[in-house]
Parts: sequence; structure tokens; C-alpha cells
Amino acid sequence: MQGQLRVYIDNVYPEIDGGKYPIRRVPGEIVEVEADVFADGHDLVCARLLYRHFSEKKFSIAPMESTGGERWKGSFEITKQGTYIYTIEAWLDHALSWQHTLKSRLAGKEKLDVELLHGVKFFQKIKTKAAAKEKKSIEDIIELFKDKKRYDEAVKMALSTEAEQWIKKYPDTGIFTRYKELSVWVDRKKAAFSTWYELFPRAASNVAHRHGTFKDVERLLPRLRDMGMDVLYLPPIHPIGKTHRKGKNNSLKARPDEPGVPWAIGDESGGHKAIHPELGTLEDFQSLVKKAAEHGMEIALDYALQCSPDHPYVKEHPEWFMWRPDGTAQYAENPPKKYQDVIPFNFETKEWETLWEELKSIVEFWMEQGVKIFRVDNPHTKSVYFWEWLISEIKKKDPDVLFLAEAFTAPKMMYHLAKIGFTQSYTYFTWRNSKAEMTEYMEELTKTELKEYFRPNFWPNTPDILPYHLQTGKESAYIARVFMGATLSSNYGFYGPVYELLVSDALPGREEYLNSEKYEIRNWDWDRDTRLKMAITSINKARMENEALQETNNVEFLNTQNDNLLAYYKQSRDGSNKFICIVNLDPNNKQWAFLQTPLEKIGKPEGQPFMVHDLMNDARYQWNKRWNYIELDPGILPCHLFRIEEL
Repeated sequence: MQGQLRVYIDNVYPEIDGGKYPIRRVPGEIVEVEADVFADGHDLVCARLLYRHFSEKKFSIAPMESTGGERWKGSFEITKQGTYIYTIEAWLDHALSWQHTLKSRLAGKEKLDVELLHGVKFFQKIKTKAAAKEKKSIEDIIELFKDKKRYDEAVKMALSTEAEQWIKKYPDTGIFTRYKELSVWVDRKKAAFSTWYELFPRAASNVAHRHGTFKDVERLLPRLRDMGMDVLYLPPIHPIGKTHRKGKNNSLKARPDEPGVPWAIGDESGGHKAIHPELGTLEDFQSLVKKAAEHGMEIALDYALQCSPDHPYVKEHPEWFMWRPDGTAQYAENPPKKYQDVIPFNFETKEWETLWEELKSIVEFWMEQGVKIFRVDNPHTKSVYFWEWLISEIKKKDPDVLFLAEAFTAPKMMYHLAKIGFTQSYTYFTWRNSKAEMTEYMEELTKTELKEYFRPNFWPNTPDILPYHLQTGKESAYIARVFMGATLSSNYGFYGPVYELLVSDALPGREEYLNSEKYEIRNWDWDRDTRLKMAITSINKARMENEALQETNNVEFLNTQNDNLLAYYKQSRDGSNKFICIVNLDPNNKQWAFLQTPLEKIGKPEGQPFMVHDLMNDARYQWNKRWNYIELDPGILPCHLFRIEEL
């Protein structure tokens, strides 16, 4: 067979690292496949796309069309979770080449008797593949080609669209080139569209200085639901160690009444499968998971692979840790930062197999409690091979489980973690401030190969990060950042109460919160309504109700001729849902410009009026030009969320 092949398939897209890793999709999304398809000689080349769900035995077929030159393109829709396989077949279509040559020969006034007999052979092959009800029509064509008395009629038929349709319907693919099989991993829809809210359960109490509980968190669920949140992320809920416990503002010595850092996991009462006793019981946690589901939310748990020196693992499995010459365990460091209350696992241990199995059992334990989303703490500081194995093993048990990678690190590592299985990823969005920076970053995420496997989750802040642009405490800046996070990315979240309440006190010269609740129990005014809270609610409502805002890769930036105004266009896949998003990047001053409106995408000629409906404040404006005046006063609202509507 190899010696007969003449068609080549090259530069296939998408193909991640030569097909080593799958691309990512959710049900309802499209896979668009492109390739260079070419051959020696002058015969016409044809190609088609083959795809199937892993549970299916037979491939489905989708046509591929030439986009000009040697580039071909085809697509198929994902309909269910799991793994899909796709590949490309290409062949020389001698029947189509025959028909094409007929036109040239006819133009040269050649006699086509022999060529018609060639056509007989092609249509005889077609007849063997055709359905029973089609065979009579094909036989009539064969007889026509044989009938010398009906020469002109036969030539007309040979050149007809009808003949071409038969040839394309039943191509002669006896000798074909098939590309290697590539794969698609399909997650549930939450992987591509989610709205996260982070809070410390111990801060959920409405009584000052009292340690919060899971029951207190339950009380907040209706509030979070009404804001439009659908993932409630909790930092570690486990017992906290006492050895080298950190005090307020990362003090090396904690007072007896200070609670410690939740990421210093484990004490004599238990470790990663235990619950901090002041939060409640395992039954209380199960109740929280159930109540969250009743309010349309899921609980996401922190999966932090590290231990307090008091963790039972340290005594029971010393071989899983690194030890210094003085006999003490090596604590975690990220120079110049030191984490004296935390001991990392040693992934180079000779007992790595037992370590891996135990770490997997932690995820499995919380899955049994109803948790299907895990935010993974610093995965880039652990073995990537471990993550690839763990995620694969967990997905075999339950493909609904999702993993968010908290890896603020070098791009190649961030992107590689996504390749090997992480569902979503934190990003550099937090530090992209100017119009040029934001545009360049979004183009990288949505217009390169990254869009096939890297799902960004945009966060304006975290318990570890208070960026400089939020340290002013200006509400307009907070609204602008959450607006961009929510409308540029289909997955976004924020560290809740401090963001809502504009907490902006920072450690001098650093992007860290002063009096961070990582080190102490804080109590928040959970009943307070703010302009920011109302803005978040409006944004989330719009996201839930409009398909155009439920995608990331559909963003297209628009010209405003003002570097303080960032504008972009989004529309749903079927084109029925259209948005123009505009944000004022200047938190202090009113900014204005003329916006170049994408009339062709909107489907309106210049002069034909249409409505732009601002879902932030329910204002409506009638536009009919390509260039339209826009103005945003941060003292009122720093953003427009324009839905394009008919008058």
C-alpha cells in the first residue's frame, strides 16, 4: 500500500506537540481542522475529516474544502464528554480529475468517445457503493456513456453537476493517505464557563472575632447565588499545625490565640482528610456541599500538597520528606520568601509510588464527599509527571472532576500544565494593565495554539496578590478589573469579601495585603451593598443569559483611538447574540472617543439604525454609523456592556 501512495498530509492544525497531548473542548463546541494536502502530478486531490467518540467503533465523516492553494479545512461538533479521535484522509480523485479534464478536452475540440468509456468505469464503481434506490439512476448514466448515438447528451451529462454530485458522494478512496490519529479531551461545560468566589470559612461568622463555621458559610449561599456566583472556592479546611505557626502579617512567632495559616496543613488530630474542628464536622461539610448545589453552586476545595511539621505524615512517612543535616525537615522556600510552617513533599523519594497513591487517595476522599472541583496550590513546584498521572487516574473514575492550576510561573510551565491535564489555569491577567498589554495578551491566548488547550481563569486578586493598581482603593478600578475579567474570559473569579469591600491596605512596596486573613481571623460586613456588588451582579447576570459572553476565544478588539478606552466585540457561534464591551482604564478621569463599530459583523449597512442596550444600567442608544461617540465617567460607571439589538 505504501508504494502506491501519492498524497501528502502536512502541517495539521490543531496538533499539540506532534499529537502527544489532546486539544480541549466541551459539548457544543466545534473542532476546526486544517492541513496542507498535496500530491505529485496534476490529478485533483480530495480530503475528508474522520472523527469518532472513543466509545464508537466507526468514524463519522465531515467534508474538507480547499481554502486556496494546498490548504484544506473541515470541522465537526463535539456532542458528549470523554475522548474523541480525529484524523484526515486524502486521495487522488481520478473521477473528478476525469471530469475536469473533459472540460479542457472539449475546449480543444477533441473527440471524447474514449473519455466517456473511462467514465463508464468510474460510474460502475460508484454503482457498487450506491444505495439500492440509486442504482437505476447510475445505470442510466452508464448506458448513456456507452451509447454512441447519444454522444452530445452523454458529454453534457459527463460535465453536469449531477455527475459531479455522484462522484463526490461515492468517492473512489481505494488508495488513500491517512494521517495519524489525534485526540480531543471533552470536559463538562463548567470547564469552559464558571464564576468563582473565594472566601475563608473562618471569616464567615457575623459575630466579631468568632471563628466561622460551615454553617456560617451556608448562611451566605443565597447572597452568593444572587450575585451570580456558581463556584465557591474554600482555602484549605484542614487542621492547622502549631509548630512554627505564623502570626499576624507573617510574623515568625504566633500568639497563643492566633489561628495560623490554613496552608500549613495537619496536626495531631489529622491531615489532608480531616477537617479543622472549629469549622465543623464532616457531616457539616457534606451539608454545605448539598446546600450549595441547591443554590446552583459547587464547592471547590484547595488541594495543597504540603504539610505542617505536625502533620501525621511527617512521623508516619519520614521517607516522603527532605531532611537537613541537623535532623530537621526542610521547610518550603521561594527566595526571598520562606515558609517555616510548611514542609513540601520530596517527589524524588525512592518511595514515590506509595507517595503518589496516598496523594491520589486525598482527592478520592473528597470526591466521595461530593467535591468535583479542585484548585491546586502551586502545581509548578511538584512533579509534572505526577500531575499527568493523577489527573488521568481521577478522570478515569469521574470525568466530571475539574482542576484549576494556581501556577504564577514561567509561561512554558504554565502552558505545559494545561497540556498534561489541568482544566483551567490562573494567568497573567492580574498584571496586564495598559490597553496594549491587555490586547497583546488576549491575542496570545485566543489567536495562537494556546486556545486549543489552555483555558484561562482571570482573577483580579487573590489572598496572596494585591496588585498595585488596586492599592488605591478606587471603586472604579475594582469595577473595571472585574468587568474585564468577566467579559474577556469565560472563566473568572475573585477573592471575595476583600474585593467587594475595596480592601486596599498593602505591605509597603509589595503586592500583598496588610493584615491578611491568611494569618488571622477577619470578619466582614456581609450585608453591605455597594456599587461594586451591584456591578458584579449585573455582569454575572449578563454572562448567564448571553452565549456570546460564555466564550473566551471569540474576542475581537475594536479601534477607539484612545489608549484609555479598551473596546472589544464578541458574538455567539451562531451570530444571534452580539456584544460590544468598552472599559475605561483610567480610574480617575472621564474618557471619550469615537468607536469604530464592526458593522459587517453586526450585519448592518451604514445608515441602518440598531440599538445598543447597556446591560450595566439598562440604558439604550440608537446607532446607525460606523463611528459612534462613546464616553465613560469612572465616577458613574467605568464600562459599557452593549448588547446589539434590533429597534
